[in-house]
Amino acid sequence: MLVPSQNRGRVEGLFINRNRSDSLQSEAIDEVRVSYAGFEGEAHGGLTRSSCSRVKLQYDEGTEIRNTRQITILSVEDLQVVASNMNISHIKPEWIGCNLLVSGIPCLSLLPPSTRIILDGGVSIVVDMENGPCKYSGAVIDQYFPGTGHLFAEAASHLRGVTAWIEKTGSISMGASIRIHLPVQPRYPGLPD
Repeated sequence: MLVPSQNRGRVEGLFINRNRSDSLQSEAIDEVRVSYAGFEGEAHGGLTRSSCSRVKLQYDEGTEIRNTRQITILSVEDLQVVASNMNISHIKPEWIGCNLLVSGIPCLSLLPPSTRIILDGGVSIVVDMENGPCKYSGAVIDQYFPGTGHLFAEAASHLRGVTAWIEKTGSISMGASIRIHLPVQPRYPGLPD
């Protein structure tokens, strides 16, 4: 039910946020150990998490649920488009809480749920869902390009990457190659257009 695609990508950046209470921004690292709880040292890690606004139609805020958003994955290509949409020169991935920056995967933000991202060395990451743009990311961008942060949510629509969780543990290094394994499934007829 999972088919390897022809697309091969590359790890362009690794980042962790040690304390999300301090800031949304993450810091660059060269290599990361990966457990079933996520990236070692990452504040979004853990096997469970408190529910938030992303699942407010399913649970009361603060309900303990399985953590399927252990990491945030962005693409170089999508970030370039978002910056262009905002009429700014660039957006650094660490400004908006990136954990894994990749290149070479077309339309990364539109990867379907359950897609596997398989890295050199065997680490496997499962896509949970598209990561919606938020005002907090815009506020950080505004610190570097004053007056532009309010543009982020619209400029990053369907370009904000994906959230994901770890299926197979190991280590990830800069420059590692990745391959996408896509689920084979028809569109569910009950989805709105």
